[in-house]
Amino acid sequence: MSYSCTSRGNSQDPSSAKKPAGSNPARDAGGTDSGTDSTSNGSPKQTAAMKVKKGCNSTDVGVPVTTEEQLLASTVITPEDVLGLQKITENYLCSPEENIYNIDFTRFKIRDMETGTVLFEITKPPSTDKGSEKRDIDPNAGRFVRYQFTPAFLRLRQVGATVEFTVGDRPIENFRMIERHYFREKLLKSFDFEFGFCMPSSKNTCEHIYEFPPLSEDIIREMILHPYETQSDSFYFVDNKLVMHNKADYSYNGGT
Repeated sequence: MSYSCTSRGNSQDPSSAKKPAGSNPARDAGGTDSGTDSTSNGSPKQTAAMKVKKGCNSTDVGVPVTTEEQLLASTVITPEDVLGLQKITENYLCSPEENIYNIDFTRFKIRDMETGTVLFEITKPPSTDKGSEKRDIDPNAGRFVRYQFTPAFLRLRQVGATVEFTVGDRPIENFRMIERHYFREKLLKSFDFEFGFCMPSSKNTCEHIYEFPPLSEDIIREMILHPYETQSDSFYFVDNKLVMHNKADYSYNGGT
């Protein structure tokens, strides 16, 4: 199975998706060093220039169907494995401990590319790092986000999602995200992003540009009437091995 990026990434209803051809895109050249920050222990932290990534449309054509139960029993989960899933997962497919690269998402912003309007923004509060409090922390804290948008969001054609994240003391050569969105049992869209090279002990900023397919009026109406039944899985891979899994759900009845 291979993937390719066009000049502008698309997401399509899987029933009408065109079959892409080619190989994975090359490492982004925009991730050059632009300065330093300081970590809590006083050592320098590299700050990479912002990268802008157009999303590829991931297609499951030719990928064997997989189930959540099968993947939970696997020792290694690959991109092809998650592309074979037919519905949203009920559980996380990997534990937080599998994030051996210490990837930590610290800021997230969504904006309408046409108007520049910021639709959502959240920043992770600094860690208190108090040992007495760690026992009470949910191990899945920070792996789930609930979004509430207005109905107008469903008619947007292009959205930019800016993520800021730090990495530990290992370089990351092949950092990739596959994000799959579902409404009830139907796969609405699947996106595939390459983050590019990440230097060790670096802070990185990347804007993922999503181009949404048009939705039928019937689907839009149902998604508005049934908040949080639209859900997504975000799978993060390093060297084709799953190391992080985040989940989200969505409401589109805000302001009504």
